[in-house]
Amino acid sequence: MSDPHRDLGEFLRRARASRDPERAGLLPDGRIRRVPGLRREEVALLAGVSTDYYTRLEQGRHIVPSTQVIEVLTTALDLDDAGETYLRTLISVVGSFATRPRPVVQRVRPALHRLLNSFAGQAALILGRRTDILASNPLARALFADFDALPAKHRNYARWMLLDEHAHDLFRDWEEQARNAVEALRLDSAATPNDPGTQQLIGELSLSSPEFRQWWSGHRVHQRTHGTKRLNHPVVGTLDVQFETLTFPGDDHQVLYLYSTEPGTASHEALTLLANWTTPHTLDQT
Repeated sequence: MSDPHRDLGEFLRRARASRDPERAGLLPDGRIRRVPGLRREEVALLAGVSTDYYTRLEQGRHIVPSTQVIEVLTTALDLDDAGETYLRTLISVVGSFATRPRPVVQRVRPALHRLLNSFAGQAALILGRRTDILASNPLARALFADFDALPAKHRNYARWMLLDEHAHDLFRDWEEQARNAVEALRLDSAATPNDPGTQQLIGELSLSSPEFRQWWSGHRVHQRTHGTKRLNHPVVGTLDVQFETLTFPGDDHQVLYLYSTEPGTASHEALTLLANWTTPHTLDQT
């Protein structure tokens, strides 16, 4: 079971180590820096808290920072939006960490399945907690993988990226995409540190993937709402697809990913060909 106090301390240490003293506005004091980034007392100074208080945070002591402290730490450590979200989530969990939750079955409403299938020219996925792949339309299964054919416990985006050889071959920038998936899982897992499914997934990936062990220990977080996937597809060849994400009001644990291509490009022609290939055709009987 994950300990949110320990996770919070580790994240603060990593963030402090990546902070450049000069960019933080600190003047040289003549002392030799034996570790990268800022010293604890420097973070405390920038945040306006005592060194002892900040040290206890990094040591994983059972204290819950106030909203004001979260804000000054975010500024002192120069956290991006994903980093701030992760920090706030960890601290929120620290304040309420108690019992092991009952497993929650993730389901996609029938209307959302129909919505996915209405995107004839766009690949579409719905991801849930811990990057579980909850639903996909035919074009997404043709573009990436037939997720419906996988065993239920294997329908997870991070797991697929790291352990499936097809994913290694499909993405021209596999290392970047796989690292992003690990960092997205790290961000998501902060909200449910004692979730059995999340812990089982992390354990499996830790045993099976050296890349996962390396990136997970880096404690970096990632939240990308749009971007590009660079693929080398076995049927239609090289193409670049752009993605956008949408969350559903009232259920922010489910995220819709839409993949499209720029009209007039070779990538658009390739995706159109793949879409035509996946669309069922009926014979004219007249």
